[in-house]
Amino acid sequence: MNKQGWLIYRKQDADQNKPFIEWFIHESNKQDLSLRLIMREEITTGIIDNHQRVLVNYKPVQIPDFAVVRTIDPLLSKFLESLGIKVHNSSAVSEICNNKARTHFHLNKLSIPMTDTVFFKKGIKPQMSPFSFPVVLKEADGRGGQQVYKIDNRREWEAAFSTFLSSETIVQSTNSIQFGKDVRVFVVGKEVVGAVLRESSTDFRSNFKLGGSASWYPLRTNELEMIQTIINYFDFGMVGIDFLITKSGSLLFNEIEDVVGSRTLSAISDRNILEKYVSHIKNGLSPQRTLRTND
Repeated sequence: MNKQGWLIYRKQDADQNKPFIEWFIHESNKQDLSLRLIMREEITTGIIDNHQRVLVNYKPVQIPDFAVVRTIDPLLSKFLESLGIKVHNSSAVSEICNNKARTHFHLNKLSIPMTDTVFFKKGIKPQMSPFSFPVVLKEADGRGGQQVYKIDNRREWEAAFSTFLSSETIVQSTNSIQFGKDVRVFVVGKEVVGAVLRESSTDFRSNFKLGGSASWYPLRTNELEMIQTIINYFDFGMVGIDFLITKSGSLLFNEIEDVVGSRTLSAISDRNILEKYVSHIKNGLSPQRTLRTND
């Protein structure tokens, strides 16, 4: 019997990513995995009769062999894992990589080069910037280039902390970096699938979804060694590891995208990242598992 899996999206994200979802399901079928799209809004988790339960549309369901959680929800991932479901990415990856402060903390332990970065807890409004302007201010849980702000002076600094920040933040020095340019490295498991140079001439952010351009980036030996150090530290499913580029051309760690898309990689290469991802998922499943409900 084919292994059963859930592909979990929030409805709004599923509507925006229909071609990717269809591709994911197609690649799964090719490798004898059955993948079912389930909206996060349909899932209820909790403790019922002193047991952990997962309901879909408030009804008991057969527990799948694996789940691909394509929304940021570490507690959901942890809950599914506690029921014996193999989750991609894992709750541990989700908890670290969806918080920029935590990610920088962990990668510093690996001696990965990064720009000077300080952390501020939610509710704290520092009077002064720790670095000379301009600085980059990021909400720690932002993604996709959102909740990222270039602050050019003290007036903008004070306005930022008094108006639109709703979470803990990080502040980064820009003394050594090039604006509007970064490198995204696509990773499946322990394999580097490819790297893309993203550039924008109109925005300090280089995200493809924000109007940036993309081209193939050939990784150098020392860069591959640095990336491998990161890969070895985590148990990745599929992620994007982003690097800033210094004025001298070297890479500085920026962030890890947990729920990463593949638009840029697909646009500039013929590398089938989902074929690799499905293979990675399949290889990580136990040979036999008794199917059960949680009713």
